[in-house]
Amino acid sequence: MGGSGSRLPKELLAEYQANPFKERICKVFSTAPTRDSLSFEDFLDLLSVFSDTATPDIKSHYAFRIFDFDDDGTLDREDLSRLVNCLTGEGEDTRLSASEMKQLIDNILEESDIDRDGTINLSEFQHVISRSPDFVSSFKIVL
Repeated sequence: MGGSGSRLPKELLAEYQANPFKERICKVFSTAPTRDSLSFEDFLDLLSVFSDTATPDIKSHYAFRIFDFDDDGTLDREDLSRLVNCLTGEGEDTRLSASEMKQLIDNILEESDIDRDGTINLSEFQHVISRSPDFVSSFKIVL
């Protein structure tokens, strides 16, 4: 193990801190009553899901839960807007205009909302993810 073992927690913490979804990741994996902290077991679950050995179904299930900001079991326009803002940043120079955001969300729903109910459910999300070969390799924590 040597000296590299002592760097692992710091590198992992840096990767987590840089993640724009860190609050959602904590909420999704936490078993604490307030869902604002991770136990050691929660942390191991998180590492398992973000590992290279996790199946695409497991990864897509947890990605969906992370992106479902209101925890209602669907990705609606508000969830998608928050998702885009997390990915693009909250700054004035990176934030999409209202019309750009509407167009992007319309396009996402057009491609993903199979039952045309105005939201994306887990099976629709998994269907879209199954057509994205980069998803499994990018949904991980690099140590």
